[in-house]
Amino acid sequence: MLAQSSEQQIRAVREASNAALKALDEEANSEFLTDDVLITTGNGTLISGKDKLRDYIADASDAQPMYWVRTPDEIIVNDVRGLAWEAGVWHGYHADDINGETSVFHGNYAAQWIRKSGEWKIQSQLFVTLN
Repeated sequence: MLAQSSEQQIRAVREASNAALKALDEEANSEFLTDDVLITTGNGTLISGKDKLRDYIADASDAQPMYWVRTPDEIIVNDVRGLAWEAGVWHGYHADDINGETSVFHGNYAAQWIRKSGEWKIQSQLFVTLN
């Protein structure tokens, strides 16, 4: 069996992250993030760290549950530095729309990845809502 390239590894982690979000499993999704992750939400809110992200999600728990799917258009890897760039589009769906038929929100995103202990983790993400 051939070893996966860094890009293939990142794509696999992104797919697993999307699956965790669709299952509304924030704990599983947090495994793909660094502890000090930076997230800029689609409305411009800056979140610093996994703990603050959990708080942000808990505060939004009164709203109808949603999941997000991020689809990369490009991934550029610097294996020497252990860094990667990802850019693409994201769509937000109500949790009961399990087939992802009608997105409620969508936009573009960018992510910075870092390789830690041989694993690719998301260091930062920027989402911009465009609808």
